Amino acid sequence: MMLTMTGVHAHYGHIHALRGIDVEVQVGEIVTLIGANGAGKSTLMMSLFGNPRASAGQIVFDGEDITRLPTHEIALRGISLVPEGRRVFPRMTVIENLQMGANFSAPDNFEADAARVFAMFPILDERQSQRAGTLSGGEQQMLAIGRALMSRPKLLLLDEPSLGLAPIYIRRIFQIVRELNRDHGMTILLVEQNANQALKVAHRGYVLQHGGITIAGSGEELLASPEVRAAYLEGGHA
Repeated sequence: MMLTMTGVHAHYGHIHALRGIDVEVQVGEIVTLIGANGAGKSTLMMSLFGNPRASAGQIVFDGEDITRLPTHEIALRGISLVPEGRRVFPRMTVIENLQMGANFSAPDNFEADAARVFAMFPILDERQSQRAGTLSGGEQQMLAIGRALMSRPKLLLLDEPSLGLAPIYIRRIFQIVRELNRDHGMTILLVEQNANQALKVAHRGYVLQHGGITIAGSGEELLASPEVRAAYLEGGHA
């Protein structure tokens, strides 16, 4: 098992954001988390890095309890996050953003890792010296993913990767998710409001509501679930 969250609670001040979360991610899986705004999806992601720190429960990654580790130590264990809203360094160039992502990897790996990112995203290769803030939204998302891959993660966390993107880029992002998993064996935990696309690429999924898991199953099972279809796939709202 790559990741296990057992009975995890988390708070933002007096707000009880996560309520007894149980989530598992096996090696080589794509696992998706779906739910309405405010359900706790991004909080769950951030709690893996200790921000917010789990107030109860346990988080085990690759056989080690990381519940109380500082954020940088967790990153060194092999978890990398593509945050919601991309958050590239806008005044830095494309290549400088990739250098920032490589901080947790050996310097000797940089050229090979950058070449792999550029092979995956040729548009970034063409724009190595361009400032990230001048890229389109879809290009910035590609850069954010490439930056995360520069640390050679065991587990890649993707937080709302399709948010605010044009349809052509949304299709490309989900294609990239498939390719990373299928061709590179990448284990991925995906938070996504585009439930239809997310469940199509996922091996398994969880539905979050009000900080707790309400439904769990394979991607196919959740796509076929009347409750999931009514709430997330047919224009409804949870």
